[in-house]
Amino acid sequence: MAICLPHFLLTVMRFIFRVCLLTPLTALAMSGEVMDGEGAPLMDVVITLTPLLEDKASSENAKKTINIVMDQQKREFVPHVLPVKAGTHIVFPNSDDIQHHVYSFSSAKRFEIKLYKDTPANAIVFNQAGVVAIGCNIHDWMVGYIYVADAPYFGKTDASGRWNLDVPAGEYRLALWHPDVKTSFVLPNEVVHVPSVSPLRHSILLKSHPQTGKPPSSLQLEEYAGDF
Repeated sequence: MAICLPHFLLTVMRFIFRVCLLTPLTALAMSGEVMDGEGAPLMDVVITLTPLLEDKASSENAKKTINIVMDQQKREFVPHVLPVKAGTHIVFPNSDDIQHHVYSFSSAKRFEIKLYKDTPANAIVFNQAGVVAIGCNIHDWMVGYIYVADAPYFGKTDASGRWNLDVPAGEYRLALWHPDVKTSFVLPNEVVHVPSVSPLRHSILLKSHPQTGKPPSSLQLEEYAGDF
C-alpha cells in the first residue's frame, strides 16, 4: 500500500537533504602515540592519513599555499623534522651569529643557499613528495629532514610521543616515518577507520647510532670559537 506524505512534510525533507549535502564534513579527532624499541616516547615521527575516497576538505586544502620556516639555532636545524605538503614555500633563516651553507642533494629537492647570515631573500618551493635531507656544508653534524607529504592530513609526534589530527569520518591509510628507523624494520602502514578507538599505539625500532643533528658534545660544553 502506497503511503502519501503531506506536501509540507515532503518540502521539509527535501530541505534537510539539501542541507546535509551542503554542510561540510565534521572533523573528528584522531590520535595516537609512538614508542621506540625500549618503550620510550619517540619524537619526530611523521604521521600521514590518506583518505581511501577523496573528500572535499582535502581537495580544498591541497590548493592552499603555505609559507613555513626551518630555522638554524645553536648550530642545529629547528625543527629537526618538518612535515609539509607539496607546494609549500620554506624560508631558511639563520638565527646564529655565524654563517651557514644550507644544501640538499635529495632527489625530491636539490638546492643550495651559500654562506649567509640572517634571512635569505627568497623561499624554497618544495613541489615533489618525498624526504628531503638538509645539511650544512660548514658544520657536518647539522642535519634536518623535510618530509613533503602527498597525503592531505599529516603531522608528527611531540616530545611525549603523541600526535593528534582532525579529519572527516571515513577510511584512511595510516603511514608512519622516522629518519632513524632501523634498516630492517618495516614501518607501520595500515587502513584505519575514523571514528575509531583512540589513541592508536605503535612502536618503531631505531638505528644504534641515530643522527640527532645536534653539535658534538665538545661543542656543547664549551663555546665554539670558529667564525663559521
